[in-house]
Amino acid sequence: MSYGVGNGVRRARYLRAAIAVIVVSTVLCAALVAAIGALNRDLYSAGGFVRQYLEALAAHDTDTALALPGAEPTDADLEAAGLPQDLPRTLLRPSVLGSITDIHLVSDTAVPAEDGDGADQHTVLYDFNLDGKDSSMEFTVERVGSVAGLFSTWGFVTSPLAVLQVTVLHEADFSVNGLTLDTRAHAAADAPVTFSNQGAYLAFAPAVYSISHDSAMLTAPAQKVPVVASGAADVTVDAMPNETFTSQVQAKLNEFLDECATQQVLQPSSCPFGIEIDNRVKSAPVWSIAQYPEVALAGGESSFDMPATEGQAHIVVDVQSLYDGDLSTREEDVPFSVGLSVTIQSDGALAIQLR
Repeated sequence: MSYGVGNGVRRARYLRAAIAVIVVSTVLCAALVAAIGALNRDLYSAGGFVRQYLEALAAHDTDTALALPGAEPTDADLEAAGLPQDLPRTLLRPSVLGSITDIHLVSDTAVPAEDGDGADQHTVLYDFNLDGKDSSMEFTVERVGSVAGLFSTWGFVTSPLAVLQVTVLHEADFSVNGLTLDTRAHAAADAPVTFSNQGAYLAFAPAVYSISHDSAMLTAPAQKVPVVASGAADVTVDAMPNETFTSQVQAKLNEFLDECATQQVLQPSSCPFGIEIDNRVKSAPVWSIAQYPEVALAGGESSFDMPATEGQAHIVVDVQSLYDGDLSTREEDVPFSVGLSVTIQSDGALAIQLR
């Protein structure tokens, strides 16, 4: 009788242990399934993949951002978009990147694949703060495989990188986020020197690029260019004469006019002013400049140009009337106009051409 009771106790213990094992296994399986689901929803989701890219840019980790599948455009992608190939990678460096904070997933929408091969494509929209301003950017990604058959892997269908196409008017170099670049650096060796120049550069998006020009003679105020889409972003840098440039031209023009005023003739040679007098001239004409033309320059096709601008020369000369022989002193302001063109020579000196 005691033997049967012992067997029953053991069976009860085994049953309780088995139930405990089943319960623990069930809980562990449920936790594993939940963990896999959470990882697929967050880290291994389309939105999670894009977050990796944005967080890499926020950390200025350009290597990680560029290593993500589809992050860099292929030559075929650039050609299809009508963009130059073999673009400089100068801007793909950590020092050029700004601040990205408050990264927030707005939507992750599944869409049919264009090629119809069954691959999942998603349109992912993120909000974030870009250098202090609220911004957003849309990304298109697709499922490219899996890890251990459990976790999805993703890649960009369209590269998130932008192509910064910079036109520098009246100059060749510009500054972007503290980095100075020469648009002619990647031109062909036999390319002619031009007054205005263009350059195209691969650049990260999203990002804000502060673009300007500041040199001894020319200035273009900084402009903030937010780039929140892939593909081409066009920027124009209008480098215009600064105060130093204008002052030098004004001084040269004034010097030229003062030299003209030293000629004691009615029509100073190669000068923009002169006068015709019908009466007999009895003294050497004395010229002075009453009002110098004010230099204001605008960018032209191949030079900085000042249109015909008015000035006033002053003449004092003794004359005798041919009618009655009376002597008098003629003193008056004589209006004139002068235009000019200016170029900056390779040594930095100004070449001024009057017209």
